[in-house]
Amino acid sequence: MASIYDCSVDSELLTGMRLARAAIGRGELVVIPTDTVYGVAADAFNPAAVQRLLDAKGRGRQSPPPVLVPGIPTLAALAERVPDEVDALVKAFWPGGLTIVLPASPSLVWDLGETKGTVALRMPKDTIALELLSETGPLAVSSANLTGRPAARTAAEAEAMLGDSISVYLDGGEAGADYERVEGKDSSSTIVDATALAAGVGGLRILRHGVISVDQLREVVGDALDEPAAAADAAP
Repeated sequence: MASIYDCSVDSELLTGMRLARAAIGRGELVVIPTDTVYGVAADAFNPAAVQRLLDAKGRGRQSPPPVLVPGIPTLAALAERVPDEVDALVKAFWPGGLTIVLPASPSLVWDLGETKGTVALRMPKDTIALELLSETGPLAVSSANLTGRPAARTAAEAEAMLGDSISVYLDGGEAGADYERVEGKDSSSTIVDATALAAGVGGLRILRHGVISVDQLREVVGDALDEPAAAADAAP
């Protein structure tokens, strides 16, 4: 049975991080805290590990996981093009609760599912997640829940849904404390699609409303933000 490591205890943090790194290296799954909700993480460059993530959540390849990155410079390495408006959003909201969908760099050798040549990227604002990312590199991370159920805000909630499909659970306390909790509002990251903007054929579209509001986005990019699109369920 997978263990939950309390990262507020130094000895458990060290052990949990060591085991999490090893599990990622073996192509296994790890549950990690983020600043929004808990996420289930896999090596983004290991197709079998990504498929294991989709299977654990009960999702198909038509719902590819986003990729969490350790820093802003990684954005340029994974995206084919970063428009000025996206650069401004990243400077305003990373690390934090904004996921941005961009055309993926054609040089990437990975298989996240049916991405149609895109990648959803986010730099989380959580010290445990960032420390792990700094050692493993980009991770495919989706919300730690079974498809159709609410995203876990604690490691215990994640374990109750995902059980032994996960090798290591890192417990960083309740997720989402940095954001106002509003009844009926999604506590996951806001997802913005920048693919049309990058191609020069449109503006930014909101795919999912989350912890970053429309008003906050408009303060940064103004009219480059089109009318919100239908909601999506893809990222932690």
